[in-house]
Amino acid sequence: QVQLVESGGGLVQPGGSLRLSCAASGSSFSIYNMQWYRQYPGKRRELVATITSTLTTNYADSVKGRFTISRDNAKNTVYLQMNSLKPEDTAVYYCFAYLEMRGYWGQGTQVTVSS
Repeated sequence: QVQLVESGGGLVQPGGSLRLSCAASGSSFSIYNMQWYRQYPGKRRELVATITSTLTTNYADSVKGRFTISRDNAKNTVYLQMNSLKPEDTAVYYCFAYLEMRGYWGQGTQVTVSS
């Protein structure tokens, strides 16, 4: 079992930056693949970024060059550094951990980009 707690969301002006954190409890964090999703009101969650247990990363086209996913296995934490934020990045951001057939979600953190 893995429990995930996101933090770092908030209100930021267009062009600004935020860093989201997702802290995991439980053992064996390093073997999990980690992802960040976001969800707009009334829409399905969409994949934003992935970092595997072997540190391979992938990004949605809409965030390439602006967002960076990373992980610190010693701290059981995955991060999402978000730069050059746009109003269309406004959403609830969720952390997801998966391994084979097991998957775990965090509770989400709101990011609002507005002047």
